[in-house]
Amino acid sequence: MQETFRKLRKKGKLGEKDVELALREVRLALLEADVNYKVVKEFVASLKDRAVGADVLQSLTPGQTVVKIVHEELIKLMGETQSKIAPPERGRSPGAIMLVGLQGSGKTTSAAKLAVYLKKNGSSPLLVAGDVYRPAAIEQLEILGEGAGIPVFSRGKIDPVKIAGQARREAEKKGHDYLLIDTAGRLHVDEVLMGELERIKANTDPQEILLVVDAMTGQDAVNVAGSFHERLGLTGIILTKLDGDTRGGAALSVRQVTGCPVKFAAFGEKIDAFEPFYPERMASRILGMGDVLSLIEKAQEVMDEEKSRELEKKLRSQTLSLDDFLEQLQQVKKMGPLENLLEMIPGFNAMGKGLKNLSVDERQIDRVAAIIKSMTREERQQPEIINSSRKRRISMGSGTSVQDINRLLKQFEQMKKLFKQFGALEKGKLRKQKSFFPFK
Repeated sequence: MQETFRKLRKKGKLGEKDVELALREVRLALLEADVNYKVVKEFVASLKDRAVGADVLQSLTPGQTVVKIVHEELIKLMGETQSKIAPPERGRSPGAIMLVGLQGSGKTTSAAKLAVYLKKNGSSPLLVAGDVYRPAAIEQLEILGEGAGIPVFSRGKIDPVKIAGQARREAEKKGHDYLLIDTAGRLHVDEVLMGELERIKANTDPQEILLVVDAMTGQDAVNVAGSFHERLGLTGIILTKLDGDTRGGAALSVRQVTGCPVKFAAFGEKIDAFEPFYPERMASRILGMGDVLSLIEKAQEVMDEEKSRELEKKLRSQTLSLDDFLEQLQQVKKMGPLENLLEMIPGFNAMGKGLKNLSVDERQIDRVAAIIKSMTREERQQPEIINSSRKRRISMGSGTSVQDINRLLKQFEQMKKLFKQFGALEKGKLRKQKSFFPFK
């Protein structure tokens, strides 16, 4: 789709034929991404109604206008606004949330991730190990809960309906405001599975029933979502494995077919690789416009405001040390996979094939950390004193080569020079402004 719109932008004027050709490319791109064919048909029809109008063809920037229309229609397709988890209702605390779906969709991990998300936002969730059939499902949830500091209610392999009822009483007694029930899945939708889920629903009166959908299942995801919604009345969807070898077609299909909003998306295996689903931001990512808001939010989560101010002072005064450099690298690493972060930068996908297919080796950060930690305090503060014999010692201590150390020192110097240029540019701008205001 990005390639199609790049061609459109290059054209000064667009004829009806140009727009129709572009829409044909959009249709093919969506079908290849495994978007449901009915959804594609309706989407392209609504695009055509708007894109072949006089507003586009007579526009001064017709290519940009078509992209704007596609962006707006994608947002409409995915739900227009972000859909949040409702707070527990009065007299109904704890608010029960059932996570349902097929086996292998990522329910257990998603339950733990959702618990971490709720805890970060000031809630006190209780996880419930309700999948008594899959080997090690209970142990998996207990390990995830322990790692995240979230209690897990489990009663072994007894009736899941009884477990859910007992968990509700436990949550009321301990003052938990959310009850997250991990339910069993099957390899396909069957009557036994649905019957059990209906009984758990009747016993816990959940305020949310979230279907966990593996984004890599494509067309199957639509059929699965339809069956679960018909029997249980879903309130939302969690999309998992959006970082895998998938084009995310399920994100566009499932919401349209069920009418249920996508509430969360998982972009990795780590417990914090889980975020609210924003239709506008996802539409921007699809069209290569980046996602600056998500990038800022990730940075705010891991960056200490006071330390950031200290770093700014050091950059301005040219006193940045290798310790500061390492700290910044480690904070960036906490923000998630580097390839995902790069895709959030507007225009990154338009920077040519070399950058677009860039593979970021995150082990390089660990290598840099090993080199810096093998230096003395004096060497980290004054890298210019590192001579050949010191490099050999650092190399042996970090398990890297002298060439690796040279490369790091060169990159560090280049970064300092770059910030020096920014500083000079800023001072130049200030001098220029003063010359315009001689009386101040």
